[in-house]
Amino acid sequence: MRVLLVYPIFPKTFWSYEKILELVDRKVLLPPLGLVTVAAILPQEWEFKLVDRNIRPVTEEEWAWADLVILSAMIVQKQDLLDQIQEAKRRGKLVAVGGPYPTSVPHEVQNVGADFLILDEGEITLPMFIEAIQRGETSGIFRATEKPDVTSTPIPRFDLLELDAYDMMSVQFSRGCPFQCEFCDIIVLYGRKPRTKTPAQLLAELDYLYELGWRRGVFMVDDNFIGNKRNVKLLLKELKVWMAEHKYPFRFDTEASVDLAQDAEMLELMVECGFSAVFLGIETPDEDSLQLTKKFQNTRNSLTEAVQTITKAGLRPMAGFIIGFDGEKAGAGDRIVRFAEEAAIPSTTFAMLQALPNTALWHRLKKEGRLRENQDGNINQTTLMNFLPTRPLEELAREYIEAFCTLYDPVKYLDRTYRCFLMMGLPSWKAPAKMPEWVVIKALLIVIWRQGIKRETRWKFWHHLFSILKRNPGVIEHYIAACAHNEHFLEYRQIVRDQIESQLAEYLAQGAEKPYVPVKEKAEAVVS
Repeated sequence: MRVLLVYPIFPKTFWSYEKILELVDRKVLLPPLGLVTVAAILPQEWEFKLVDRNIRPVTEEEWAWADLVILSAMIVQKQDLLDQIQEAKRRGKLVAVGGPYPTSVPHEVQNVGADFLILDEGEITLPMFIEAIQRGETSGIFRATEKPDVTSTPIPRFDLLELDAYDMMSVQFSRGCPFQCEFCDIIVLYGRKPRTKTPAQLLAELDYLYELGWRRGVFMVDDNFIGNKRNVKLLLKELKVWMAEHKYPFRFDTEASVDLAQDAEMLELMVECGFSAVFLGIETPDEDSLQLTKKFQNTRNSLTEAVQTITKAGLRPMAGFIIGFDGEKAGAGDRIVRFAEEAAIPSTTFAMLQALPNTALWHRLKKEGRLRENQDGNINQTTLMNFLPTRPLEELAREYIEAFCTLYDPVKYLDRTYRCFLMMGLPSWKAPAKMPEWVVIKALLIVIWRQGIKRETRWKFWHHLFSILKRNPGVIEHYIAACAHNEHFLEYRQIVRDQIESQLAEYLAQGAEKPYVPVKEKAEAVVS
Protein backbone atom coordinates (compact mmCIF):
# COMPACT_ATOMS: atom_id res chain seq x y z
CA MET A 1 0.00 0.00 0.00
CA ARG A 2 1.38 3.39 -1.05
CA VAL A 3 0.09 6.03 1.35
CA LEU A 4 0.17 9.78 0.68
CA LEU A 5 -0.26 11.78 3.89
CA VAL A 6 -1.52 15.32 3.21
CA TYR A 7 -1.72 18.16 5.74
CA PRO A 8 -4.10 21.01 4.72
CA ILE A 9 -3.27 24.71 4.64
CA PHE A 10 -3.68 26.96 7.67
CA PRO A 11 -5.07 30.44 6.95
CA LYS A 12 -3.10 33.32 8.41
CA THR A 13 -3.43 33.12 12.19
CA PHE A 14 -1.71 34.34 15.34
CA TRP A 15 0.51 31.24 15.13
CA SER A 16 1.41 31.42 11.43
CA TYR A 17 4.30 33.84 12.07
CA GLU A 18 5.12 34.26 8.36
CA LYS A 19 7.14 37.45 8.81
CA ILE A 20 9.30 35.93 11.55
CA LEU A 21 9.80 32.66 9.69
CA GLU A 22 10.90 34.58 6.59
CA LEU A 23 13.72 36.10 8.66
CA VAL A 24 15.22 32.65 9.34
CA ASP A 25 14.32 30.99 5.99
CA ARG A 26 11.68 28.68 7.43
CA LYS A 27 8.25 27.95 5.98
CA VAL A 28 6.16 26.74 8.93
CA LEU A 29 6.26 26.97 12.72
CA LEU A 30 5.30 23.36 13.57
CA PRO A 31 4.96 20.02 11.73
CA PRO A 32 1.86 17.77 11.54
CA LEU A 33 2.59 15.55 14.56
CA GLY A 34 -0.70 13.69 14.13
CA LEU A 35 0.13 12.49 10.61
CA VAL A 36 3.65 11.30 11.45
CA THR A 37 2.16 9.41 14.41
CA VAL A 38 -0.43 7.85 12.09
CA ALA A 39 2.39 6.76 9.79
CA ALA A 40 4.11 5.08 12.75
CA ILE A 41 0.95 3.15 13.74
CA LEU A 42 0.17 1.88 10.21
CA PRO A 43 1.95 -1.27 8.92
CA GLN A 44 5.59 -0.41 8.38
CA GLU A 45 5.80 -2.52 5.21
CA TRP A 46 3.53 0.09 3.60
CA GLU A 47 5.24 2.98 1.79
CA PHE A 48 4.71 6.57 2.91
CA LYS A 49 5.11 10.07 1.53
CA LEU A 50 4.05 13.19 3.42
CA VAL A 51 3.17 16.58 1.97
CA ASP A 52 2.54 19.55 4.25
CA ARG A 53 0.64 21.95 2.01
CA ASN A 54 1.79 24.82 4.22
CA ILE A 55 5.23 24.15 2.68
CA ARG A 56 4.34 23.15 -0.89
CA PRO A 57 1.53 21.64 -3.00
CA VAL A 58 1.22 17.95 -3.82
CA THR A 59 2.98 17.13 -7.12
CA GLU A 60 1.35 15.27 -10.00
CA GLU A 61 3.84 12.43 -9.46
CA GLU A 62 2.81 12.13 -5.80
CA TRP A 63 -0.89 12.01 -6.69
CA ALA A 64 -0.22 9.34 -9.30
CA TRP A 65 1.96 7.29 -6.93
CA ALA A 66 -0.62 7.01 -4.13
CA ASP A 67 -3.01 4.11 -3.57
CA LEU A 68 -4.49 5.79 -0.51
CA VAL A 69 -4.62 9.44 0.63
CA ILE A 70 -4.84 10.18 4.37
CA LEU A 71 -5.65 13.68 5.66
CA SER A 72 -5.89 15.11 9.17
CA ALA A 73 -7.03 18.59 10.18
CA MET A 74 -8.12 21.00 12.85
CA ILE A 75 -11.23 23.13 12.37
CA VAL A 76 -9.20 26.15 11.23
CA GLN A 77 -7.97 24.03 8.27
CA LYS A 78 -11.50 23.08 7.25
CA GLN A 79 -11.67 24.68 3.80
CA ASP A 80 -8.45 23.25 2.43
CA LEU A 81 -9.24 19.84 3.94
CA LEU A 82 -12.55 19.70 2.05
CA ASP A 83 -10.83 20.91 -1.14
CA GLN A 84 -8.11 18.24 -0.90
CA ILE A 85 -10.62 15.45 -0.28
CA GLN A 86 -12.41 16.48 -3.46
CA GLU A 87 -9.10 16.75 -5.35
CA ALA A 88 -8.14 13.21 -4.32
CA LYS A 89 -11.56 11.84 -5.27
CA ARG A 90 -11.36 13.51 -8.71
CA ARG A 91 -8.21 11.46 -9.22
CA GLY A 92 -9.93 8.25 -8.20
CA LYS A 93 -8.06 7.79 -4.91
CA LEU A 94 -9.25 6.09 -1.75
CA VAL A 95 -9.44 8.81 0.91
CA ALA A 96 -9.21 8.40 4.69
CA VAL A 97 -9.71 11.32 7.05
CA GLY A 98 -9.17 11.85 10.79
CA GLY A 99 -8.10 14.41 13.37
CA PRO A 100 -9.94 16.86 15.65
CA TYR A 101 -12.16 18.50 13.02
CA PRO A 102 -13.51 15.31 11.34
CA THR A 103 -13.97 13.74 14.79
CA SER A 104 -16.12 16.70 15.87
CA VAL A 105 -18.09 17.14 12.62
CA PRO A 106 -17.86 13.86 10.65
CA HIS A 107 -20.77 14.55 8.28
CA GLU A 108 -18.96 17.47 6.63
CA VAL A 109 -16.07 15.29 5.37
CA GLN A 110 -18.50 12.54 4.39
CA ASN A 111 -20.51 14.99 2.29
CA VAL A 112 -17.50 15.78 0.06
CA GLY A 113 -16.61 12.14 -0.54
CA ALA A 114 -14.23 10.83 2.13
CA ASP A 115 -14.28 7.01 2.02
CA PHE A 116 -12.91 6.20 5.47
CA LEU A 117 -13.46 8.21 8.66
CA ILE A 118 -10.81 7.26 11.22
CA LEU A 119 -12.16 9.21 14.18
CA ASP A 120 -11.25 9.67 17.85
CA GLU A 121 -7.75 8.49 18.82
CA GLY A 122 -5.79 6.48 16.26
CA GLU A 123 -4.24 3.96 18.63
CA ILE A 124 -7.70 2.32 18.73
CA THR A 125 -9.31 3.24 15.40
CA LEU A 126 -6.33 2.81 13.03
CA PRO A 127 -6.10 -0.97 13.69
CA MET A 128 -9.83 -1.20 12.81
CA PHE A 129 -9.11 0.66 9.57
CA ILE A 130 -6.14 -1.61 8.75
CA GLU A 131 -8.33 -4.70 9.18
CA ALA A 132 -10.97 -3.20 6.88
CA ILE A 133 -8.36 -2.44 4.21
CA GLN A 134 -6.98 -5.98 4.48
CA ARG A 135 -10.51 -7.35 3.99
CA GLY A 136 -10.73 -5.33 0.77
CA GLU A 137 -13.32 -2.85 2.05
CA THR A 138 -13.47 0.54 0.36
CA SER A 139 -15.33 2.59 2.98
CA GLY A 140 -16.07 2.68 6.68
CA ILE A 141 -16.38 4.73 9.85
CA PHE A 142 -14.22 3.79 12.82
CA ARG A 143 -14.95 5.16 16.29
CA ALA A 144 -13.74 4.41 19.81
CA THR A 145 -15.80 4.36 22.98
CA GLU A 146 -12.76 4.45 25.26
CA LYS A 147 -9.46 6.33 25.45
CA PRO A 148 -6.25 4.50 24.52
CA ASP A 149 -3.28 3.83 26.76
CA VAL A 150 -0.66 6.06 25.12
CA THR A 151 2.21 4.02 26.56
CA SER A 152 1.77 1.85 23.45
CA THR A 153 2.10 4.76 20.98
CA PRO A 154 5.13 4.26 18.69
CA ILE A 155 7.81 6.86 17.93
CA PRO A 156 6.41 9.23 15.25
CA ARG A 157 7.91 8.97 11.76
CA PHE A 158 9.78 12.28 11.96
CA ASP A 159 11.91 11.08 9.02
CA LEU A 160 8.96 11.75 6.67
CA LEU A 161 9.12 15.50 7.36
CA GLU A 162 10.96 18.14 5.35
CA LEU A 163 12.83 19.13 8.51
CA ASP A 164 14.53 22.26 7.17
CA ALA A 165 11.15 23.88 6.54
CA TYR A 166 10.12 23.90 10.22
CA ASP A 167 11.12 26.30 12.97
CA MET A 168 10.24 23.85 15.76
CA MET A 169 9.48 20.15 16.14
CA SER A 170 6.48 18.76 18.03
CA VAL A 171 6.33 15.97 20.61
CA GLN A 172 3.51 14.95 22.93
CA PHE A 173 3.77 13.51 26.44
CA SER A 174 0.13 13.59 27.57
CA ARG A 175 -3.44 13.84 26.35
CA GLY A 176 -6.40 15.21 28.25
CA CYS A 177 -6.92 17.89 30.90
CA PRO A 178 -8.40 17.57 34.42
CA PHE A 179 -10.35 20.84 34.27
CA GLN A 180 -13.87 21.54 32.98
CA CYS A 181 -13.79 24.84 31.05
CA GLU A 182 -17.15 25.16 29.30
CA PHE A 183 -15.78 26.38 25.95
CA CYS A 184 -12.93 23.85 25.60
CA ASP A 185 -13.06 20.91 23.18
CA ILE A 186 -9.92 19.21 24.56
CA ILE A 187 -11.87 17.52 27.34
CA VAL A 188 -14.45 16.41 24.75
CA LEU A 189 -11.83 14.95 22.39
CA TYR A 190 -9.35 13.55 24.92
CA GLY A 191 -11.13 13.37 28.26
CA ARG A 192 -10.53 14.81 31.71
CA LYS A 193 -8.13 12.13 32.90
CA PRO A 194 -4.66 13.05 31.57
CA ARG A 195 -2.92 9.99 30.10
CA THR A 196 0.85 10.11 29.72
CA LYS A 197 3.57 8.25 27.92
CA THR A 198 6.46 6.84 29.91
CA PRO A 199 9.61 8.95 30.32
CA ALA A 200 11.49 6.32 28.27
CA GLN A 201 9.03 6.78 25.36
CA LEU A 202 9.43 10.54 25.25
CA LEU A 203 13.22 10.33 25.53
CA ALA A 204 13.25 7.80 22.68
CA GLU A 205 11.42 10.38 20.53
CA LEU A 206 14.01 13.01 21.43
CA ASP A 207 16.79 10.50 20.66
CA TYR A 208 15.29 10.02 17.19
CA LEU A 209 15.08 13.76 16.55
CA TYR A 210 18.67 14.11 17.75
CA GLU A 211 19.81 11.31 15.38
CA LEU A 212 18.02 13.06 12.50
CA GLY A 213 20.15 16.13 13.22
CA TRP A 214 17.51 18.34 14.83
CA ARG A 215 19.05 21.06 17.03
CA ARG A 216 16.34 23.70 17.38
CA GLY A 217 13.18 24.20 19.41
CA VAL A 218 10.75 21.46 20.42
CA PHE A 219 7.13 22.24 21.28
CA MET A 220 5.60 19.90 23.87
CA VAL A 221 2.10 20.09 22.37
CA ASP A 222 0.23 18.77 25.43
CA ASP A 223 -2.86 20.89 25.95
CA ASN A 224 -2.01 21.02 29.64
CA PHE A 225 1.52 19.75 30.19
CA ILE A 226 1.10 19.68 33.98
CA GLY A 227 -2.29 17.91 33.97
CA ASN A 228 -0.72 14.80 35.55
CA LYS A 229 1.86 16.43 37.81
CA ARG A 230 3.26 13.21 39.26
CA ASN A 231 4.09 11.71 35.86
CA VAL A 232 5.39 14.99 34.46
CA LYS A 233 7.86 15.35 37.33
CA LEU A 234 9.07 11.79 36.70
CA LEU A 235 9.67 12.76 33.06
CA LEU A 236 11.41 16.03 33.93
CA LYS A 237 13.83 14.35 36.32
CA GLU A 238 14.97 12.02 33.53
CA LEU A 239 14.84 14.73 30.86
CA LYS A 240 17.14 16.93 32.96
CA VAL A 241 19.81 14.19 32.84
CA TRP A 242 19.25 13.58 29.10
CA MET A 243 19.63 17.27 28.28
CA ALA A 244 22.86 17.57 30.25
CA GLU A 245 24.31 14.44 28.60
CA HIS A 246 23.43 15.77 25.13
CA LYS A 247 24.71 19.30 25.92
CA TYR A 248 21.27 20.98 25.71
CA PRO A 249 20.50 20.53 21.98
CA PHE A 250 16.86 21.69 22.27
CA ARG A 251 14.80 24.37 23.96
CA PHE A 252 11.23 23.48 24.88
CA ASP A 253 7.98 25.43 24.83
CA THR A 254 4.63 24.08 26.06
CA GLU A 255 1.12 24.89 27.33
CA ALA A 256 0.03 24.70 30.97
CA SER A 257 -2.68 25.82 33.35
CA VAL A 258 -1.85 28.90 35.39
CA ASP A 259 -1.68 26.87 38.63
CA LEU A 260 1.84 26.01 37.47
CA ALA A 261 2.81 29.10 39.51
CA GLN A 262 1.88 27.31 42.72
CA ASP A 263 4.32 24.42 42.10
CA ALA A 264 7.86 25.67 42.70
CA GLU A 265 9.39 22.23 42.14
CA MET A 266 7.70 21.89 38.74
CA LEU A 267 8.85 25.36 37.68
CA GLU A 268 12.43 24.66 38.69
CA LEU A 269 12.48 21.29 36.91
CA MET A 270 11.05 22.77 33.70
CA VAL A 271 13.64 25.55 33.59
CA GLU A 272 16.48 23.14 34.38
CA CYS A 273 15.31 20.91 31.51
CA GLY A 274 15.52 23.72 28.97
CA PHE A 275 11.92 24.97 28.86
CA SER A 276 11.92 28.62 27.82
CA ALA A 277 8.26 29.59 27.28
CA VAL A 278 4.82 28.47 28.40
CA PHE A 279 1.38 29.28 27.00
CA LEU A 280 -1.16 29.99 29.76
CA GLY A 281 -4.93 29.86 29.31
CA ILE A 282 -5.87 32.99 31.27
CA GLU A 283 -8.93 33.92 29.14
CA THR A 284 -10.04 36.98 31.13
CA PRO A 285 -9.22 38.93 34.32
CA ASP A 286 -13.01 39.13 35.03
CA GLU A 287 -13.68 36.66 37.85
CA ASP A 288 -17.43 36.48 37.11
CA SER A 289 -16.67 35.26 33.59
CA LEU A 290 -14.14 32.72 34.86
CA GLN A 291 -16.74 31.36 37.28
CA LEU A 292 -19.41 31.23 34.58
CA THR A 293 -17.20 29.30 32.16
CA LYS A 294 -16.08 26.93 34.97
CA LYS A 295 -12.43 27.97 34.81
CA PHE A 296 -12.19 27.78 38.58
CA GLN A 297 -8.44 27.11 38.62
CA ASN A 298 -7.91 30.75 37.56
CA THR A 299 -9.85 32.16 40.49
CA ARG A 300 -7.85 30.73 43.41
CA ASN A 301 -4.89 33.16 43.39
CA SER A 302 -3.87 36.48 41.90
CA LEU A 303 -3.45 35.98 38.15
CA THR A 304 -0.95 38.83 37.88
CA GLU A 305 1.22 37.36 40.64
CA ALA A 306 0.97 33.89 39.08
CA VAL A 307 2.24 35.15 35.71
CA GLN A 308 5.08 37.07 37.32
CA THR A 309 6.07 34.04 39.44
CA ILE A 310 6.35 31.98 36.26
CA THR A 311 8.41 34.72 34.57
CA LYS A 312 10.78 35.10 37.53
CA ALA A 313 11.34 31.33 37.49
CA GLY A 314 12.71 31.67 33.94
CA LEU A 315 9.79 31.04 31.57
CA ARG A 316 8.47 33.59 29.05
CA PRO A 317 4.67 33.70 29.47
CA MET A 318 2.36 33.60 26.48
CA ALA A 319 -1.35 33.91 27.23
CA GLY A 320 -4.72 33.19 25.72
CA PHE A 321 -7.46 35.80 26.19
CA ILE A 322 -11.12 35.68 25.16
CA ILE A 323 -13.79 38.36 24.87
CA GLY A 324 -17.53 37.70 24.68
CA PHE A 325 -18.49 35.65 27.73
CA ASP A 326 -22.15 35.78 28.82
CA GLY A 327 -22.88 38.62 31.21
CA GLU A 328 -19.61 40.34 30.38
CA LYS A 329 -19.64 44.06 31.11
CA ALA A 330 -18.55 46.66 28.55
CA GLY A 331 -14.83 47.44 28.55
CA ALA A 332 -13.66 43.80 28.70
CA GLY A 333 -11.12 44.50 25.94
CA ASP A 334 -9.61 47.38 27.90
CA ARG A 335 -9.44 45.22 31.03
CA ILE A 336 -7.56 42.53 29.13
CA VAL A 337 -5.09 45.10 27.77
CA ARG A 338 -4.51 46.48 31.28
CA PHE A 339 -3.96 42.99 32.65
CA ALA A 340 -1.43 42.09 29.94
CA GLU A 341 0.43 45.34 30.63
CA GLU A 342 0.38 44.84 34.41
CA ALA A 343 1.55 41.21 34.19
CA ALA A 344 4.11 42.07 31.44
CA ILE A 345 2.98 39.33 29.02
CA PRO A 346 4.64 39.98 25.64
CA SER A 347 2.38 37.96 23.32
CA THR A 348 -1.26 36.95 23.75
CA THR A 349 -3.64 34.98 21.56
CA PHE A 350 -6.61 37.28 21.93
CA ALA A 351 -9.83 36.17 20.20
CA MET A 352 -13.61 36.40 20.30
CA LEU A 353 -15.31 33.48 22.05
CA GLN A 354 -16.37 30.65 19.73
CA ALA A 355 -18.71 27.76 20.49
CA LEU A 356 -16.82 24.70 19.27
CA PRO A 357 -18.84 21.63 18.24
CA ASN A 358 -19.91 19.30 21.06
CA THR A 359 -18.45 21.43 23.88
CA ALA A 360 -20.58 22.16 26.94
CA LEU A 361 -20.87 25.75 25.68
CA TRP A 362 -22.06 24.58 22.25
CA HIS A 363 -24.73 22.32 23.78
CA ARG A 364 -25.97 25.11 26.06
CA LEU A 365 -26.16 27.69 23.28
CA LYS A 366 -27.85 25.22 20.94
CA LYS A 367 -30.50 24.55 23.59
CA GLU A 368 -31.00 28.31 23.97
CA GLY A 369 -31.27 28.77 20.18
CA ARG A 370 -28.28 31.10 20.04
CA LEU A 371 -25.96 29.48 17.47
CA ARG A 372 -25.63 31.55 14.30
CA GLU A 373 -26.40 29.63 11.11
CA ASN A 374 -23.51 28.43 8.93
CA GLN A 375 -20.91 29.68 11.42
CA ASP A 376 -18.70 26.90 12.78
CA GLY A 377 -16.39 28.98 14.97
CA ASN A 378 -12.83 28.24 13.88
CA ILE A 379 -10.94 29.79 16.81
CA ASN A 380 -9.10 32.19 14.54
CA GLN A 381 -8.43 35.75 15.67
CA THR A 382 -10.06 36.93 12.45
CA THR A 383 -13.46 35.30 13.05
CA LEU A 384 -16.63 36.96 14.29
CA MET A 385 -18.44 35.09 17.09
CA ASN A 386 -20.56 32.14 15.93
CA PHE A 387 -23.36 32.70 18.46
CA LEU A 388 -25.55 35.50 19.74
CA PRO A 389 -23.88 37.10 22.82
CA THR A 390 -25.52 38.88 25.73
CA ARG A 391 -24.34 42.29 24.58
CA PRO A 392 -24.48 43.72 21.04
CA LEU A 393 -22.16 41.84 18.71
CA GLU A 394 -21.18 45.10 17.01
CA GLU A 395 -20.09 46.57 20.37
CA LEU A 396 -18.08 43.42 21.16
CA ALA A 397 -16.40 43.32 17.76
CA ARG A 398 -15.33 46.96 17.84
CA GLU A 399 -14.05 46.61 21.40
CA TYR A 400 -12.10 43.52 20.34
CA ILE A 401 -10.52 45.22 17.32
CA GLU A 402 -9.35 48.20 19.35
CA ALA A 403 -8.00 46.06 22.17
CA PHE A 404 -6.15 43.74 19.76
CA CYS A 405 -4.57 46.65 17.92
CA THR A 406 -3.61 48.31 21.22
CA LEU A 407 -1.98 45.11 22.51
CA TYR A 408 0.12 44.90 19.36
CA ASP A 409 1.03 48.53 19.02
CA PRO A 410 4.77 48.14 18.21
CA VAL A 411 5.93 50.43 21.04
CA LYS A 412 3.63 48.88 23.64
CA TYR A 413 4.75 45.40 22.58
CA LEU A 414 8.43 46.32 23.02
CA ASP A 415 7.70 47.88 26.41
CA ARG A 416 5.91 44.77 27.70
CA THR A 417 8.63 42.50 26.36
CA TYR A 418 11.30 44.63 28.03
CA ARG A 419 9.55 44.54 31.41
CA CYS A 420 9.03 40.80 31.11
CA PHE A 421 12.70 40.06 30.39
CA LEU A 422 13.96 42.41 33.09
CA MET A 423 12.35 40.15 35.72
CA MET A 424 13.03 36.83 33.97
CA GLY A 425 15.07 34.25 35.86
CA LEU A 426 17.86 32.13 34.42
CA PRO A 427 18.58 28.39 34.53
CA SER A 428 21.71 27.17 36.31
CA TRP A 429 22.97 25.38 33.18
CA LYS A 430 24.65 26.94 30.16
CA ALA A 431 24.77 25.37 26.70
CA PRO A 432 28.20 25.15 25.04
CA ALA A 433 29.07 28.26 23.03
CA LYS A 434 28.81 27.90 19.26
CA MET A 435 29.09 30.12 16.24
CA PRO A 436 25.67 31.48 15.20
CA GLU A 437 24.41 30.47 11.77
CA TRP A 438 24.54 33.11 9.03
CA VAL A 439 20.74 33.01 8.71
CA VAL A 440 20.44 34.02 12.40
CA ILE A 441 22.95 36.87 12.00
CA LYS A 442 21.07 38.10 8.93
CA ALA A 443 17.75 37.98 10.83
CA LEU A 444 19.28 39.97 13.69
CA LEU A 445 20.53 42.65 11.30
CA ILE A 446 17.09 42.92 9.67
CA VAL A 447 15.40 43.32 13.09
CA ILE A 448 17.95 45.98 14.10
CA TRP A 449 17.41 47.86 10.83
CA ARG A 450 13.61 47.80 11.02
CA GLN A 451 13.03 48.28 14.75
CA GLY A 452 16.21 50.15 15.72
CA ILE A 453 16.62 52.52 12.77
CA LYS A 454 13.71 52.64 10.33
CA ARG A 455 10.61 52.77 12.59
CA GLU A 456 9.29 54.92 15.43
CA THR A 457 10.37 52.13 17.79
CA ARG A 458 14.05 53.11 17.35
CA TRP A 459 14.55 54.89 20.71
CA LYS A 460 12.71 52.25 22.71
CA PHE A 461 14.56 49.47 20.90
CA TRP A 462 18.05 50.74 21.75
CA HIS A 463 17.19 51.84 25.29
CA HIS A 464 15.64 48.48 26.11
CA LEU A 465 18.39 46.47 24.42
CA PHE A 466 21.23 48.17 26.31
CA SER A 467 19.27 48.05 29.57
CA ILE A 468 18.75 44.27 29.22
CA LEU A 469 22.45 43.82 28.40
CA LYS A 470 23.34 45.72 31.56
CA ARG A 471 20.71 44.39 33.99
CA ASN A 472 19.91 40.83 32.81
CA PRO A 473 22.42 39.88 30.09
CA GLY A 474 21.77 36.14 30.33
CA VAL A 475 18.38 36.51 28.60
CA ILE A 476 19.59 38.64 25.68
CA GLU A 477 19.29 35.99 22.95
CA HIS A 478 15.76 35.06 24.05
CA TYR A 479 14.88 38.76 24.37
CA ILE A 480 15.91 39.61 20.81
CA ALA A 481 13.95 36.62 19.49
CA ALA A 482 10.86 37.94 21.32
CA CYS A 483 11.43 41.43 19.86
CA ALA A 484 11.49 39.87 16.39
CA HIS A 485 7.89 38.70 16.92
CA ASN A 486 6.90 42.35 16.50
CA GLU A 487 7.41 41.81 12.76
CA HIS A 488 4.48 39.39 12.65
CA PHE A 489 2.12 41.34 14.89
CA LEU A 490 2.70 44.62 13.07
CA GLU A 491 1.10 43.11 9.96
CA TYR A 492 -1.32 40.76 11.70
CA ARG A 493 -3.08 43.45 13.73
CA GLN A 494 -4.16 45.07 10.45
CA ILE A 495 -5.35 41.69 9.11
CA VAL A 496 -7.50 41.28 12.24
CA ARG A 497 -8.96 44.77 11.85
CA ASP A 498 -9.74 44.35 8.14
CA GLN A 499 -11.30 40.90 8.40
CA ILE A 500 -13.41 41.52 11.50
CA GLU A 501 -14.68 44.84 10.10
CA SER A 502 -15.56 43.11 6.81
CA GLN A 503 -17.51 40.34 8.58
CA LEU A 504 -19.17 42.90 10.84
CA ALA A 505 -20.31 45.00 7.86
CA GLU A 506 -21.84 41.89 6.29
CA TYR A 507 -23.54 41.00 9.58
CA LEU A 508 -24.99 44.51 9.96
CA ALA A 509 -26.14 44.55 6.33
CA GLN A 510 -28.16 41.41 7.01
CA GLY A 511 -29.83 43.09 9.97
CA ALA A 512 -28.08 42.82 13.31
CA GLU A 513 -29.83 40.61 15.86
CA LYS A 514 -30.64 41.92 19.31
CA PRO A 515 -28.43 40.63 22.16
CA TYR A 516 -29.59 37.48 23.92
CA VAL A 517 -31.40 38.12 27.20
CA PRO A 518 -31.36 35.15 29.62
CA VAL A 519 -34.78 33.86 30.74
CA LYS A 520 -34.10 34.93 34.34
CA GLU A 521 -33.38 38.53 33.26
CA LYS A 522 -36.49 38.58 31.05
CA ALA A 523 -38.60 37.51 34.01
CA GLU A 524 -37.02 40.14 36.27
CA ALA A 525 -37.68 42.82 33.62
CA VAL A 526 -41.36 41.82 33.40
CA VAL A 527 -41.74 41.92 37.20
CA SER A 528 -40.07 45.32 37.49
